[in-house]
Amino acid sequence: MTVVTPAASAGMLIRRPAAEVFAAFVDPAVTARFWFTHGDAPLTPGARVTWTWAMYGATTTVQVKALEPNRRILIDWDLAADPTEVEWRFDARGDDTWVTVENRGFPDDAKGLAAALDSTGGFALVLAGAKIWLEHGLDPRFVVDRHPDHHVENWEPRP
Repeated sequence: MTVVTPAASAGMLIRRPAAEVFAAFVDPAVTARFWFTHGDAPLTPGARVTWTWAMYGATTTVQVKALEPNRRILIDWDLAADPTEVEWRFDARGDDTWVTVENRGFPDDAKGLAAALDSTGGFALVLAGAKIWLEHGLDPRFVVDRHPDHHVENWEPRP
């Protein structure tokens, strides 16, 4: 019997060049337009970075394991709790970019399966948000609006 370890996977075509899409995930000033509210540093090889979602009062620390400009980002995610590995791949398709995200390393149990399913939905929204921001300059608010009943008190969305 083959045991399949739970993993999350999402993909999206973003109609922008690979260098621009890659930079959007590396530069926290851009990423904050469609995913988290604050990143304390850009992703660089070996960097340990903290990402914040102010609307949920949540943070996570990630460790950059590999960075191949315009092609790949590999991190360990959520170092303080139950770390998993997240990999983004950026495949140029002419002037466009096919982006895939895989989140792996979940426990092989019901809790791990639930976390992988939640991660799949989350990363699908992140990619959709990146697409809307990079292609049209619109604030998608997907991540903010995903769990509106979990917003922390006194959180103010950006205009």
